[in-house]
Amino acid sequence: MKQLNRQNFPSNRYPTKIMQFGEGNFLRAFIDWQIDHLNKETDLNAGISIIRPIDYDALPLLNTQDGLYTTLVRGLNESGEAVEQVNVIECVNEEIPIYKEFDKYMALAECETLKVIFSNTTEAGIEFIATDKLSDAPAKAFPAKLTQWLYKRFVHFSGDNDAGLMIIPCELIDYNGDKLKEIVLKYAELWQLDTTFITWLNDANHFCSTLVDRIVTGFPRTEHDELQTKLGYLDNFMVTSEYFHFFVIQGPKQLEEVLCLKDTSLNILVVDDIYPYKQRKVAILNGAHTALVPLAYMAGIDAVGEAMDDTLFSKYVEQLMFNEIIPTLNLPKDELEQFASDVIKRFKNPYIHHLLISISLNSMTKFHTRILPQLLTYVENKQQVPTLMAHAIAGQILMYRGTRDGQTIELSDSEQWMTLFSDAWQQHEAGKINTHQLVDVILGADWHWEQDLNKVAGLTEAVTNSLDGFLEKGVRAVLTQSLEA
Repeated sequence: MKQLNRQNFPSNRYPTKIMQFGEGNFLRAFIDWQIDHLNKETDLNAGISIIRPIDYDALPLLNTQDGLYTTLVRGLNESGEAVEQVNVIECVNEEIPIYKEFDKYMALAECETLKVIFSNTTEAGIEFIATDKLSDAPAKAFPAKLTQWLYKRFVHFSGDNDAGLMIIPCELIDYNGDKLKEIVLKYAELWQLDTTFITWLNDANHFCSTLVDRIVTGFPRTEHDELQTKLGYLDNFMVTSEYFHFFVIQGPKQLEEVLCLKDTSLNILVVDDIYPYKQRKVAILNGAHTALVPLAYMAGIDAVGEAMDDTLFSKYVEQLMFNEIIPTLNLPKDELEQFASDVIKRFKNPYIHHLLISISLNSMTKFHTRILPQLLTYVENKQQVPTLMAHAIAGQILMYRGTRDGQTIELSDSEQWMTLFSDAWQQHEAGKINTHQLVDVILGADWHWEQDLNKVAGLTEAVTNSLDGFLEKGVRAVLTQSLEA
């Protein structure tokens, strides 16, 4: 078989309009996949220079395949049919290892066609390191590397506002664009750069915060040989992802023109504020995930797909989303319901095997951030406790007893929570406290919940009733009764 490269497989070439910090699976299956799609669907005509931002040689550069690689998009489409889409991504022009070719990286600052910068340097990447210097080759922190490059561009183009860029970080932190800009300005101050440069940073450049959403399952290690035979070429950079994708960018409307988004079929939005979309994702997708885990696991189920193939738990997830979570959110109802339907398809994706025990990592924090806000809003609006959320909390308390069918569960959470659950369950099993008192201890942990949840009218009683039912009849029996009521 031939190696995938531009000599063996002639492909499109595009002028460099985008610089990208990070060469990992996520950016290649999310950002680069979308740019490639836009190139073929619109007049974007954009090539990407990828910057490898850290110093390691463990993996070869994309240059070994002339920037070409294959994406395999798998999942349930809009009609609920299992699909697999195979694409050779052609938009990557080069990969520059910044620690080996710093001068080549800096030379990109003089590129007139560059309009956009994307990044994903992990959550820890957007950091300030006070020892970084302008003269370093390169500086250590990603924002410092970016500041070096931006200052070079500012000087080369004599502060021309037309040389400014759309800077779009994809790191998973809240308002990542604002945070990145804050640190870049901090370096400008530390390095005593011209005040005219700071003005140019503020006036000519847009630091856009984002919400990114796609599960990228990465390199198909167990299928690699089979896939190469099937496709008829060698490719060491294959990357797999789910079918669903969603990209929200908080930025100026002109970004829609820069990225040619007017006529695209891609799920990309440019908005004034990403918060409602972040809230939607956290509440519907993450909240339903978190609520499902303890209930399905304690009913003997091990994976999300398995739970969604179970009529009872599929019904639980659907009713939780549509009846209890969506009414608490401030976006158009049809948008919320469409998103919930998409999430259900994602949970049912037959190509992804997502273990419940893996999702249970640090679940108490997840309950705080993903479920509690919706629960409190529901109680405030309806003057009653949402039954299915109460079941989820009771399921979590049951799971954190640490056993299932007589077998120890390998739980992972903060030491403070693990100690509290262990002590409370030991007292319960010794008959020193009843179930109501056990629930009271968990809901009363104001150091975690930032309030005493026992003061939420009816919550302690609802969770206690659920937990008593789980202990006496089992999770499945209690949910069956609730969902048929």
